[in-house]
Amino acid sequence: MYESTFFSTLKRKTMCGIAGLVRVGPSGARESDERTALLMANALAHRGPDDTGVWADGTGVVLSHKRLAILDLSVAGHQPMNSRSGRYVIVFNGEIYNHLELRSALATLTGSYIWRGQSDTETILECFEAWGIEHTLKQMVGMFAIALWDKTERTLTLMRDRFGEKPLYYGWNRNNFLFGSELKALTAHPEWSAEIDREALSLYLRYGYVPTPYTIWRGIKKLQPGSYVVLASITTGRSVACDPVAYWSARTLSDQGVAKDQTDALATDELDRLLHQSVKSQMLSDVPVGAFLSGGIDSSAVVAVMQSEALRPVQTFTIGFTEKDYDESRYAMAVARHLKTDHIEMCVSPADVQGLISRLPTMYDEPFSDVSQLPTHLVSVLAKQHVSVSLSGDGGDELFGGYNRHVLGSQLWSCMQRVPLGIRQLLGNLTIKISPTGWDKLCSYLPNNVRQPMLGDKVHKLASLCAAAGPEDIYKWLVSHEREPVKLLLGLDRSSTEPITWAQKECSQLQQASIAERMMFNDIVGYLTDDILCKVDRAAMAVSLETRVPLLDHRIAEFAFSLPLHMKIRSGQGKWLLRQVLNRYLPQELVDRPKQGFGVPLDSWLRGPLREWAQTLLEPSRLQKEGYLNVELVAEKWREHLSGQRNWQNWLWNVLMFQAWHEKWVIDVE
Repeated sequence: MYESTFFSTLKRKTMCGIAGLVRVGPSGARESDERTALLMANALAHRGPDDTGVWADGTGVVLSHKRLAILDLSVAGHQPMNSRSGRYVIVFNGEIYNHLELRSALATLTGSYIWRGQSDTETILECFEAWGIEHTLKQMVGMFAIALWDKTERTLTLMRDRFGEKPLYYGWNRNNFLFGSELKALTAHPEWSAEIDREALSLYLRYGYVPTPYTIWRGIKKLQPGSYVVLASITTGRSVACDPVAYWSARTLSDQGVAKDQTDALATDELDRLLHQSVKSQMLSDVPVGAFLSGGIDSSAVVAVMQSEALRPVQTFTIGFTEKDYDESRYAMAVARHLKTDHIEMCVSPADVQGLISRLPTMYDEPFSDVSQLPTHLVSVLAKQHVSVSLSGDGGDELFGGYNRHVLGSQLWSCMQRVPLGIRQLLGNLTIKISPTGWDKLCSYLPNNVRQPMLGDKVHKLASLCAAAGPEDIYKWLVSHEREPVKLLLGLDRSSTEPITWAQKECSQLQQASIAERMMFNDIVGYLTDDILCKVDRAAMAVSLETRVPLLDHRIAEFAFSLPLHMKIRSGQGKWLLRQVLNRYLPQELVDRPKQGFGVPLDSWLRGPLREWAQTLLEPSRLQKEGYLNVELVAEKWREHLSGQRNWQNWLWNVLMFQAWHEKWVIDVE
């Protein structure tokens, strides 16, 4: 069999990404396959690289890679990489934090082992050959998306890390099986042809992201976290991709129940130890490493442990806003001063956001509307000026009960179910007759220590829950941008049921869990992967910044699942155990403060500096021509928002991000 390797080395562009194809059908020229794979790889140029590589076997199987060198900056880390025996070829995006331990274990098994370089890519490639795929995956600690071609069995295996820190898309398009780190790699194929999946779009309109396993394009999927999928029987006929196989399962951990003999003191010591283990391993790099610092519990815990492990001040980064209600920079500065980090902050203006918005549809190549995507990208831009890797505090809320819904959900339902549904609905309708602005004005008369930012929106959200028939409705409505997508989206049968997401399927199979635990689990397997981690990955990789998430070390997650609920939520406060650890590094006044979140003053911006941009995308004639959204409903929300009668910022941003995406990825290519 003829093979070739094509690459151009050491050309500094922008972060790691993988792509490839299996062409089934009439044989084609090897050079044509290489050019196609290179086009797909170049679509990921923003993710790196320091290197570009393409491997082809001459029968329609091609792998490509874009590299940002973090470990082993030499050509010994070049990908696609062949195994020592020549049987396997790999392309890999991510970092394996325990790869040196894996090397030691492999040497113990096989005797002396001479390595070609120091890259973690070579480590896992040889482990796959020695131990097999599933055993190796279970031993790996890290974040990754991997494609492994087996020349002997002629199978392609795609793999994704336990929480989905690294993205991986795949599916059939005409006679080509395509995969890539982002959808833009698949759409770069010269024969790409796909239609918008309206059912997936309905899910987007509800959640603000397209949940796993769906994508905005019909026939293309996201690989679920903690799993691998095999494309087998690759011959002259059409190959088959098997169903994903789980090698790690959050549901299994949840069903195992809590560990016995877990005292407060022992649990605090263990979480502290695990944090040190994770942070220390993730600080390993051949390039500068820093951290995002918001001043909240999660990022402060990561930075505190990071600073205790460092020999010099850690570089930390935060974003502030001129609008005080949204500005967390003062909290971050207070934490940085106490920990003595080298702290850098930037204040964001509407002009900064205006310049960024036009790039969002390219950055997020399917509709995505978590508005914190804006400050997340801006803090990534700031960090990239100083470091190549940044640690973040994501994951703490989901694992340790940090969201208000985790703390209050059970209490809320306990109170609601005592009142007949009809009376609850009446009370809810009366409550929303006062606009959010009106509630905010009432709040201004309260003492400063009990005022709530954006009280009006919270009151309206709470009032709308009065129609909930059960705790599952409460969770779904709390996380929904649009609770009845069928009313907003045209072209759907109103009697059809909403597609079931992977997270919903996993949650439905939980054997036993409280309301709070079910909400946390839903967030872990759904919101965390498809919103939080997607947001951070795209925002940072757009500027070649690698982000690492120490709290999502699977050993920390497994420990968190073993804890009883009262070690996560206690005395009406979430993240209890994480706070106990942080108390060892920070004074109480820096630990105990109201949760704020990474928000932006979008409500006023849409009425001011972003109004013209939004108006263009929401123009009724334009919506009518495109034929996706209910023109009257959009116009009504837009009018109410502009008048100040209601604050529809999140609902409108959800629609605007679809419109901006549609303009870039559909209209621009017509």
